[in-house]
Amino acid sequence: MDRLILLRHGEAEAGSETGGDFGRRLTTRGREACVTVAASLADIGLIPDLALVSAAVRTRETWAAMSALLPGCEVRFEDALYLAEALEMRRILLEAGRDAGLILLVGHNPGLQELAEDLMTEASGPSSTLSRIRSGFPTSAAVAFAFDANGRATFDGFFQPDVAG
Repeated sequence: MDRLILLRHGEAEAGSETGGDFGRRLTTRGREACVTVAASLADIGLIPDLALVSAAVRTRETWAAMSALLPGCEVRFEDALYLAEALEMRRILLEAGRDAGLILLVGHNPGLQELAEDLMTEASGPSSTLSRIRSGFPTSAAVAFAFDANGRATFDGFFQPDVAG
């Protein structure tokens, strides 16, 4: 893996038809925000080779909203990413990273936020961005990292939609 984009799913409804968290769907605003972020990534050439997406409904819908703007990307829906901790996400990334240059991981807080904080710290990323992530990694937000030959992370950008609501 040469690059990584961590993306939190779009804004989701408070509840689901089944009453469970796993089945929560995106709101209209959430879908629009995902499209905005995907367009920003595509505009600067950050098109993933592989998308690793939690199997939850809201993460699947996040990918569905983004996928047309990120063509040619293989997608894998991963049960293990649902509410995964940062360490589990790293394990999944290391395993998948052998065959992909740029990976997009679509997941959930708090694990996604923790992983983003860890990588920002390792990368000595901007303190303003680290503070923004620490204050609550927002829905539809993405943070990108590049990795050198030794696997060291470098901060590569923060993307957050400005969707009126």
